[in-house]
Amino acid sequence: MQTEFPERYITLGLKIAYYRKKAGLTQEVLAERIGKSVNFVGQVEGTGTIRGVSLETLFKIAQVLKISPSKLLEDD
Repeated sequence: MQTEFPERYITLGLKIAYYRKKAGLTQEVLAERIGKSVNFVGQVEGTGTIRGVSLETLFKIAQVLKISPSKLLEDD
């Protein structure tokens, strides 16, 4: 997927990985809890792979990680 904002997708993936690890979850557990494949989570978190994430999925990820969705989107 080509995007106008590749750096934002990379940052989003890194934040998801950071908060997932902080929560003590594996990619497998996160994938199961959001109803996606481990491959999907790996692609989203991977800094070399850019893939769009729906708002619905983003909200599910934030809910599982017990954080506000804004934590994943805000600039640092």
